[in-house]
Amino acid sequence: MHHFGEESFAPVNDGIELCYQEIGDPDGEPLLLVMGLATQMIAWSEELCGLLAERGFRVVRFDNRDIGRSTKLRSAGTPGTLDMLVGRRGTAPYLLRDMAADTFGLMDHLGIGSAHLVGASMGGMIVQTAAIEDPARVRSIVSIMSTTGSRRVGHPSYKTFGLLLGNPPREREAAIERVVKTFKLIGSPGYPFEEERIREIAALSFDRGHSEAGIARQLHAITASGDRTADLRRLELPAAVIHGKNDLLVNPSGGRATARAIPGARLKMIDGMGHDLPRALHPTFVEEIVGNAARASRTEPTVQPA
Repeated sequence: MHHFGEESFAPVNDGIELCYQEIGDPDGEPLLLVMGLATQMIAWSEELCGLLAERGFRVVRFDNRDIGRSTKLRSAGTPGTLDMLVGRRGTAPYLLRDMAADTFGLMDHLGIGSAHLVGASMGGMIVQTAAIEDPARVRSIVSIMSTTGSRRVGHPSYKTFGLLLGNPPREREAAIERVVKTFKLIGSPGYPFEEERIREIAALSFDRGHSEAGIARQLHAITASGDRTADLRRLELPAAVIHGKNDLLVNPSGGRATARAIPGARLKMIDGMGHDLPRALHPTFVEEIVGNAARASRTEPTVQPA
């Protein structure tokens, strides 16, 4: 069984450092896993990453800016709720394209010219943006429980608005309970509720470094980045879209619209899946990721790091 190396730090972009870990063959095809809003890299479970490593990938997981052990942009302050909701671009300290640039900066640090990118939720938006911004560096993308940025699709259900806008507790036990409550609401109704695992990740996340303002800034980056649909239509790379039919946080219309926009994209809609990555579905995710990566040209030139 493969295990993660230690947590390391990479300078990536404008004074930002990302915390990352690797698992698998250092000479394998590089695969970067990009997490979602308010979520640390540890939500890509070691088990799922290990399954990908067993398929020959060099797997890298990391904390986005403003979460976990990566740089928090404290000087940027907390966005106003209205600015955040309407997506006022002028007041956003950064956009999804800056988060995509962080991802490329991590690749530079690791000497990776081009990689397969897999993103969940906001991570899906980041990998879509990366493919749009610098297609030569992206071998394939998998967009999981994500959306196009169009205001017409991918809406959160009303039940979840309180989760997005409520102020999370600062006290450790209360913060953990809130995460458990959140996943009871948005998790996969068709699969066992893994309370112990969620509790464990929530506790570890709290201890690794939680930032309320950071989460608000990430949300502002999402709302201010606009609609990617027209740009997605121009992509020429293997893409797979995975979405739960029971997703309350990002309506399944978001996944359908993403797959419709990207030419030749594969769409996998999963019964009983909500807005999480249940253990029972790991083999399904791996098959989709591996199958999509295999569609990437084997002969493409690898870009030498500068």
